[in-house]
Amino acid sequence: MQIGAPAANLNGRAPPGLPLQSQVLPSVSAMLTDSLKDAIRAAYARLKDGLPGFRPRAAQTQMIAAVARALAAEGGVAAIEAPTGTGKSMAYLVAGLAAAQARQKKLLVATATVALQEQLVERDIPQLLALTGQTARVTLAKGMGRYLCVRNLRLAIAGLDQHQSALDLGEEFTGWTQPPKEAERTALEALAAAFESGRWQGDLDQTPVPLGGSLRPMLATTAGGCSGRRCAYFAVCPLIAARRAIGEADLIVANQDLVLADLTLANGEGGFGGVLLPAPEDTLYVFDEAHHLPGKAVERGASEVHLGAALRQLGRLVRQAHAAYAFTDKPRLGRLDLEAAEARLLEFTEALEGLEREIRLLWVPDPTEREPIYRGSLGQLPDAWVAQARLLHRLGGELLRWLTAVRRAVVEMSESGPTRDTLARELGLALERLDRQCRTWRAWSTPDAEGAVPLARWVTLGADQQLVCHASAVSAATLLRAVLWEQAAAVVLTSATLSIGGQFRAFADAVGLPDEAATLSLPSPFDLTAQATLEVPALGALPDDREAHARAVSGWLAERLDWRAGNLVLFTARSKLERVLQLLPLDKLRKVRVQGTLPKAQLLAEHAAAVEAGTGSTLFGLASFGEGLDLPGRLCETVVITQLPFAVPTDPVGATYAEWLETRGRNPFLEVSVPEATRLLVQYCGRLIRSEADRGRIVLLDRRVLTRRYGAGMLRALPPFRRVLEPG
Repeated sequence: MQIGAPAANLNGRAPPGLPLQSQVLPSVSAMLTDSLKDAIRAAYARLKDGLPGFRPRAAQTQMIAAVARALAAEGGVAAIEAPTGTGKSMAYLVAGLAAAQARQKKLLVATATVALQEQLVERDIPQLLALTGQTARVTLAKGMGRYLCVRNLRLAIAGLDQHQSALDLGEEFTGWTQPPKEAERTALEALAAAFESGRWQGDLDQTPVPLGGSLRPMLATTAGGCSGRRCAYFAVCPLIAARRAIGEADLIVANQDLVLADLTLANGEGGFGGVLLPAPEDTLYVFDEAHHLPGKAVERGASEVHLGAALRQLGRLVRQAHAAYAFTDKPRLGRLDLEAAEARLLEFTEALEGLEREIRLLWVPDPTEREPIYRGSLGQLPDAWVAQARLLHRLGGELLRWLTAVRRAVVEMSESGPTRDTLARELGLALERLDRQCRTWRAWSTPDAEGAVPLARWVTLGADQQLVCHASAVSAATLLRAVLWEQAAAVVLTSATLSIGGQFRAFADAVGLPDEAATLSLPSPFDLTAQATLEVPALGALPDDREAHARAVSGWLAERLDWRAGNLVLFTARSKLERVLQLLPLDKLRKVRVQGTLPKAQLLAEHAAAVEAGTGSTLFGLASFGEGLDLPGRLCETVVITQLPFAVPTDPVGATYAEWLETRGRNPFLEVSVPEATRLLVQYCGRLIRSEADRGRIVLLDRRVLTRRYGAGMLRALPPFRRVLEPG
């Protein structure tokens, strides 16, 4: 294994029309000291000798070398595409642990799914440490909402027989929106006993008794609802214990949402991050399942306001303000007396009502639309809406400053007890809600920078006829440049699908990959040409004709699918799935198991049992089944992709970005839709071959890959299965 040698790298930027190819910068390779190389070689050798059935793979050693180069360099960045079977988790753990130790940094592995987190913490990492003889303190980092708030547990128990407080806060005091059931009372008492005895550490994902859907949110808290060191239960807080474990850990596993949440929190020192997790400059990041990162980063920058709910919450805030002034016994809080505070709240309420009137005056939703939406072209909203949002942003900022002072006064009261705890919690939650509102009004009222990608701004009408105001970034690049690339000690992004046939331009643009970033697309360790075929049958209809295509898909499945085997059939829409089900013959329908009809684990268990029994089973699923299932061997011998997975064009974020590209003479379909659909196709193909022993076929029931100009490029980007393309 040549750790210091350049691999076949691709650079995140290149002249138009040229492949993204470059060499690793010498300064990056120079960071790989001899001692670090020796440590990685020794760990890999012990892994190779100790792992039963280990098979050396050139792709894995290439990946180890690429990860080592990136994580050894200050500000190093690499995007590595590693197909199924590469052994990528062991590759980045071997190189990452050694690099972190050499640089005296933390190693943080961020995944997109709970399943991969559990695999890393429960299997891969313990196995690696045991086989290599390394020692590392490992912890699984979770968000605040995954831990018990001891204060809230006490308040919930206290409220079992009490529905009004001395301050007449009603349900805001007890947390109970309706009389508690006997089962809920029993569960709370069992949780309290288990926590007090030390039998349970407060992880809400591992409770000693099942939690009903209404109990869990009552027992957790958020940043706004937390009283921090002022809380009477701070010393026994499960979250604080978890944060302490994070601070002491050498290796942290977390989900990408938590990492992005931390990276976007102001740290009080002029930067971002280091609030929930270690500081970015002290952390080597590995983002596994990194194809999810652009979407998650965009979601992180989104905000919305349900106008009806916002108005109701302001009514609650008036009552909470009365309680706070009475409890603190202070005539002025945040420089306002109670009368002035009520006047400010009323002014903000009237501004919200004014915005709602303006929207309803200018927008008459189409009654035939299932989900009516008004989207501002290129993110631009009517002037009257923008003016009202500007007023709301100003008034909201004033209220935020006042409410912060009110909550601080309550938290700092020497008198402790249920009243203080409840008020502190509720005022904190109100602060969070108001802050989210202000983010939306700021996005609505602040002009986009000249030449920059605009924000998407839109309004929807809910089933209850209530208006919802939305804002979102349309690209993750700007956010990730600010909070990740410019701050992190080093970053590796990896997934089975990052490039399009080895070209990283679409992904590089989506995440704002730095110019100096190295990119590497590794070959599959399997003999895909011998192990599988890619078939495009001579289907008589295209997806453009929904009914004809549904009939053609149903007919092909009935006649040409091996119903005695294990199969996976993937759809892009629930409506198409249901229509094909209606058209299937009854004897075939009985062998279908549909996503969503049973819990996933039960559905897959029944599928496996039917296949093992020789009766056959066919799974019908949507996109999540195309990306997240592991069906080895006989459990999946045919994957049927009913049509190319192009994104829905009505998505307001995607539509705004497409408009912006068009204003610059670019083609959003070819630049965004085709690459994303191709990436998804590769993911779907990855469901088939999971080991050297697997055999099977991919069947694509969409002949647009043969009849449309973009289809040839999509076919070239798919794995090198043997092609069977039937003439039309």
